[in-house]
Amino acid sequence: MTHARAERAEFSDLLDRLGPDAPTLCEGWTTADLAAHIVVRERRPDAAIGVALKPFAGYTKSVQDALKNGKSYRELVDDVRQGPPRFSPYGLVPGLDALVNTLELFIHHEDIRRAQPGWDPRELPADLEETIWKRVSSGARLMLRRSPVGVVLRHPDGRRVGGKKAEPHVVVTGEPAELLLFAFGRQDHARVTYEGDQTAIDQVRTAKLGM
Repeated sequence: MTHARAERAEFSDLLDRLGPDAPTLCEGWTTADLAAHIVVRERRPDAAIGVALKPFAGYTKSVQDALKNGKSYRELVDDVRQGPPRFSPYGLVPGLDALVNTLELFIHHEDIRRAQPGWDPRELPADLEETIWKRVSSGARLMLRRSPVGVVLRHPDGRRVGGKKAEPHVVVTGEPAELLLFAFGRQDHARVTYEGDQTAIDQVRTAKLGM
């Protein structure tokens, strides 16, 4: 089983357990909103464009709200669990599901887990952590472009990747999964440490990071 499929299964199980009204780290969204978001991404390519392009965000929201209100929560979770349709690009292009959905599902899985009381980071397979590190390394400049200060991400083994190049800069250290959540704007819920000028640290901890 790929990591994308494993994350999908665990994510769907958690949606089932918590029901439609549980909080998430996505501001203003419940678990039902997050489930509808995944369904839009995977089953409504006409509307998914608004996830990345703000001029289309209103249309995407209207489709997402219609799905949430027009289907039962059980149906939404079943759609998430089943994944993209067989004849979608995810089903037709080998490896695309793993490439695109591994991190998407991981982040949103954590958006639910870490919005609940008493959470702790999961112990992830070493190859998944390494995959996440590679994605963080390749995407750091894009994800951290809005930081008001420079950022360097540091793996616990000492490897580093530059995010935004500027001074003063902050060194952020953590496991790859924690760095990913930090870089995607979940700073308050990422188990990382900071080194640098305290004013710069405060700025990066409250910056709007991510894609």
